[in-house]
Amino acid sequence: MSDEVAAPAALSQYRDIDRADWARLAAGMTQPLTETEIVQLRGIGDRLDIDEVREVYLPLSRLLSLYAKSTKRLGEATSAFLQEEDATTPFVVAVAGSVAVGKSTIARLLRELMSRWADTPRVELVTTDGFLYSNAELERRGLMDRKGFPESYDRRALIEFLTEVKSGAPEARAPFYSHMRYDIVPDAHVVVRRPDVVIVEGLNVLQPAATPNDVAVSDLFDFSVFVDADVEHIQKWYVDRFLALRKGSFSNPHSYFNVFAHLTDDEAETTAMGYWNDINMPNLVENVMPTKHRATLVLRKGADHSVERVSLRKL
Repeated sequence: MSDEVAAPAALSQYRDIDRADWARLAAGMTQPLTETEIVQLRGIGDRLDIDEVREVYLPLSRLLSLYAKSTKRLGEATSAFLQEEDATTPFVVAVAGSVAVGKSTIARLLRELMSRWADTPRVELVTTDGFLYSNAELERRGLMDRKGFPESYDRRALIEFLTEVKSGAPEARAPFYSHMRYDIVPDAHVVVRRPDVVIVEGLNVLQPAATPNDVAVSDLFDFSVFVDADVEHIQKWYVDRFLALRKGSFSNPHSYFNVFAHLTDDEAETTAMGYWNDINMPNLVENVMPTKHRATLVLRKGADHSVERVSLRKL
C-alpha cells in the first residue's frame, strides 16, 4: 500500500458556472424587456443585446429576487419570534467594478428586471457618484486628480444613508451627481422611500473598513455583484468610450468635458490613455480589483463585453 495521500481537490468558496450552464437556468422564464428597452438601458460601448439579457441577467435578476424574498421571510420570522411588529427593511444589492466595465448598465438593467418579479416590484437605484466630495472640496483637499479613489468619497455620508435605509427609515436622501457638470448638484437629491430593493452602484463599494473599529459600506449590503474583466480589455473599453463621448455628450457646450470635443482622433486617444494610466488603472489595480473576493457573485466578462462565467459564493 502506498504511503502517499492524494491531494484534496482545490477548495473554493464559490460555485463556478460557465455561460452555457448559467444560460440554461433561464428556461421557462419570460423575457420582460423589448429590444428597444434594452437599447435605452445600454451604456456607451456596451454590447448588450436581447440574448445577453435573457441568458445572463434574467436568471441573475430571479436569483436576486429569491434572495430578497427569503431575507424578507427571515425578517418576518424574526419579528414574530420577538413578538414585535415586522420591521423588515429593504434588500440592498451592490454592483461594483472598474470604470468602463459596464456596471452602470448592469445596475439599470437589474433595476428593470427585478421590478418585473412579483416579490420585488419596487426597486430603486442609487449611484455612489452622489457621495463624491464636490469639486470645490476636492480642490481644497488636493484630491481633484484622485477623483474616484476611495478618499474622494464622503464615506461617512454614504454609510449614514445606507444605515437609514437598513434601519427602516421612511425616507432616505442621497446627493445627486451630474455627469454633465462633473460635480454634485446643490440641493438636488435621490429620494428612497422604503422600496423592496435598493441597488447601490459604484467603484469602491466593497472596500473594507478603514480601521477594525469602523463600519464598512459593504457591511450594509445583503448581496453584492462584482463585474470583472481583464485589465487590457477594460482599457480598450475606456478609450473607446472616451472617443464616443467626444462626439456625443462632450459636444454639449454645457458639458464639463466640452474642451475635448474638438480633439482629433489621435489627440483624443492620447488624452484618454493619459487619464487611464494616471488615474483609472492605478485605482483599478490598487483599490477595485482587490475587493473582488468580497462579492457574493462575480460576473466575468470577455473581450466583447459578454459574460463568459459566473461565480456564486456558497452559502
